[in-house]
Amino acid sequence: MKKVINFVLLAATMSAGFVATTQANSLDDLLKQVKADRSAGATLDKKREAEFLSDRADKAALLAKAKKELADENARNERLTDEYAANEIKLAQKELELDNATGTLGEMFGVSRAAAADAFGQISTSIVSAEFPGRGEVLNRIANAKEIPSIEDLEQLWFALQTEMTESGKISKFDVDVTNLDGTKSTESITRIGTFNLVSENGYLTYNDEVGQVQPLPKQPAGFITETAADFFGTTSGYTGVFLDPSRGGILSLETRKKTVEEFFHEGKEVGYAITVLLILGCLIALERLIVLGGMSSKIKAQEKNLDKPNENNPLGRLLKVFYDNQSADAETLELKLDEAILRETPQVDRGVGLIKMFAAIAPLMGLLGTVIGMIMTFQTITLFGTGDPKIMAGNISLALVTTALGLICALPLILVHSVVAGKSKSVLQKLDEQSAGLIAAIAEKGSK
Repeated sequence: MKKVINFVLLAATMSAGFVATTQANSLDDLLKQVKADRSAGATLDKKREAEFLSDRADKAALLAKAKKELADENARNERLTDEYAANEIKLAQKELELDNATGTLGEMFGVSRAAAADAFGQISTSIVSAEFPGRGEVLNRIANAKEIPSIEDLEQLWFALQTEMTESGKISKFDVDVTNLDGTKSTESITRIGTFNLVSENGYLTYNDEVGQVQPLPKQPAGFITETAADFFGTTSGYTGVFLDPSRGGILSLETRKKTVEEFFHEGKEVGYAITVLLILGCLIALERLIVLGGMSSKIKAQEKNLDKPNENNPLGRLLKVFYDNQSADAETLELKLDEAILRETPQVDRGVGLIKMFAAIAPLMGLLGTVIGMIMTFQTITLFGTGDPKIMAGNISLALVTTALGLICALPLILVHSVVAGKSKSVLQKLDEQSAGLIAAIAEKGSK
């Protein structure tokens, strides 16, 4: 900034000198002006030189200060290096002294840490911890300790192992907070069977060692397994059977992953639902036919006991009415009349029987259709994602297999009920044929006499 100001002053001086020179009226005035300008320029040069010398002195002082600081840091570095080397030697000596002082205790230190680590892995995941929480904290501290364990620590390790062994042979009932699947908590009374299972009145529970909570299973195992657990929980005396899980929850977890019959059914999707509709319709038709034909058979049996008074509420009564209305006709004409009456009754008797048979034939074909659709979808999935993950294809394969099974399951009972209904209808028609033949025979016998 000083240099800029000096430059501006010099330019102003020269400009003023130039203006003064142009305005001089004589050579004497011009000479005087030049001398004055020379004197002013010399003064300005001296001032600038003084400023330059001052700046130089400041820079020299800064340089000297930086050199002094560098020397001080070098000296500090040498001092710290010597201290570090001395500390390394001292640390090596202390470690040697520690090894000599530890002696055989070092082996006990390793054994205790290994035993604590093994016990921590077993006890922290044990369902006994649901009743006695916090046992794993001491074991974890011993397993990760950097010093030799104290007598109190070894006693805690001993107590933890002894408690686990003792409680593994007991059946204990206690109250605990159960974290439900929706996140809410409720205090429930549960029964612990050794180190195998936790049982409540609602079924089996599990112990989540990661959060230290007792939780119900996402899905209870099969009904007969859950029922034994509920019976066991409610038993106050005597003996009752219950399923145990010796794998500490592994087998129980596998049981919960098994699909129920309902889940298998829904894997059939639209084709499976259509097959189910056929089964329901076929069974309803069969039920209606069995009720109607059963009522016909009862009425026909009642009519057989009173052939002289025909009742039109049953096929035999209507057949007898035709007979009595045409008694005056010859046997041949009467036979035709009775055959006509039987033909009128046949559609009502056989109604729905053919439909049941058709449903029984269609159901396996629809199952085959579902199988083909499932395989097409499986190959499409393989084309898109490859065969690296079988779970991707599991849904389509389930569709293929479940629909086939549903088709067969639908066809088998429909064939059975079709046979029953067809037998019922044939027995009714056979009764009508027998009575018709008997009536014609009686008329023919009278005509021959």
